[in-house]
Amino acid sequence: MTIETNWQIVRNSPLAAELNDGQCLLLAGQAVTRHLEDGEILMREGAVDSDLHVVVSGGLAVTHETGSGDWIALHLLRPRDMAGELGFLDGLEHSATLRAVGSTEIFSVKRERLETLLETDPRLVYLVMRAIVREIHGILRRMNTQHVELSNYISHQHGRY
Repeated sequence: MTIETNWQIVRNSPLAAELNDGQCLLLAGQAVTRHLEDGEILMREGAVDSDLHVVVSGGLAVTHETGSGDWIALHLLRPRDMAGELGFLDGLEHSATLRAVGSTEIFSVKRERLETLLETDPRLVYLVMRAIVREIHGILRRMNTQHVELSNYISHQHGRY
């Protein structure tokens, strides 16, 4: 892909929410776009890597291995959703496997590649990290809301159920 195509993909992503066009161009130079076929695995549960992924088109099923060779889908990531945020930040094992649902396009940035921009544009790195934390905060907020609703449902509290 050309740098212009990568620039447009990055510009339309949540990572670029606070970036100017020049910063998007720098980030696009660090990004790699990839096409996944239906069922192709992007990352495996238990693996360690430093890649941050953003779904451009298609979808990624967040799955968990059951132990009997089967897996269950926990969530579906759609365009503009991020994947691998925690591994990108902390370098620990992934807690789920990501599988393409249909024809899927993603772009990825390695933490090490982003860190090379610390010398030349530390503000860009800060704004990208802020976008990642904002994404994680949104996920945590949704999980907390779901937990409260499930607890209320189970205990039949607050007259909603």
